Amino acid sequence: MPLIIEVAAALVRDEAGRYLITQRRSGSHLAGLWEFPGGKREVGESPEAALRRELIEELSATFTVGEKLDTVTWEYPDRTVILHFYRCTLESGTIEPRESQTMAWVAPERLNEFAFPPADRELIARLARTGG
Repeated sequence: MPLIIEVAAALVRDEAGRYLITQRRSGSHLAGLWEFPGGKREVGESPEAALRRELIEELSATFTVGEKLDTVTWEYPDRTVILHFYRCTLESGTIEPRESQTMAWVAPERLNEFAFPPADRELIARLARTGG
């Protein structure tokens, strides 16, 4: 039975319409690739609750989790990842990387210039097509 991991990821935009992305730390699965911030759902936790918790842990700010934009299931050789993408807005605090991760604000049409995991590519193409 392959490992199944559920992940919630945040689509956070600034006033200019750019998306917040972070780079995966060395030593993690898919290290060095870029991603939308978020993380794994714990047992008994909803994807929305997991996302709120992970964003506070990663970015030291509180976010409102809004509309679910997409769910992607992706099979890697050693695991299956179910990714839930939500639109999120800053509720309070200042966005600061707490885990020494590199952070960038990127226009939707430029997201494809960054190396993302394969599971994110379809959504990135869609955001570029629709302008977000």
